[in-house]
Amino acid sequence: FFPGACSVGHRAQAPVSSAMADFNATTAPAKPDEASVSEQVLARPLGGFDFSLHTRNSMLESSGKRPPKALKTGTTICGVVYNGGIVLGADTRATEGSTVADKNCEKIHYLAPNIYCCGAGTAADTENITQLVASNLELLRRQMGAQSRVVTSMTMLKRRLFQHQGHISAALVLGGVDCTGPHLYTVYPHGSTDKLPFVSMGSG
Repeated sequence: FFPGACSVGHRAQAPVSSAMADFNATTAPAKPDEASVSEQVLARPLGGFDFSLHTRNSMLESSGKRPPKALKTGTTICGVVYNGGIVLGADTRATEGSTVADKNCEKIHYLAPNIYCCGAGTAADTENITQLVASNLELLRRQMGAQSRVVTSMTMLKRRLFQHQGHISAALVLGGVDCTGPHLYTVYPHGSTDKLPFVSMGSG
């Protein structure tokens, strides 16, 4: 409280120091230009993939450094959403323990003309559950007379997997395009799901 500020309904103002009196507009910090601030905000990256380390990696390789080797050789399945579509990818190796049983195993399964699914885990389980859902989607299309929805196939898969409490060893990447646009899901063996713009699953 300043002197004289204790009276009811009245508060005296503080004396202005000489230093504050000498303060003028020339000593105040300059106000940033609004145009430059907006340009800086618009120039910021909005997300997505960043390949800025490519130059560093090229320099390291030219200096004799070797890139690290992959330590896992299991299944790798992945998917990414782009403007108007979906890209799904998978390797083709099937193993039995440490033995490569099949070098040309199909891990991208058909569910509907507009929906496909990548599978990791036990090959028999992934093929079985995708064939079951594909047949159910075909029956539903014939009954409804409409294109299959991606969320419908995701619901069928997650209900079946949750019903068996993880005993069906199938980790799935589900992707497709329907009347609502492109959709990409991951479906875990216990029935939980995620919807993301890019995903990967598998032990590799």
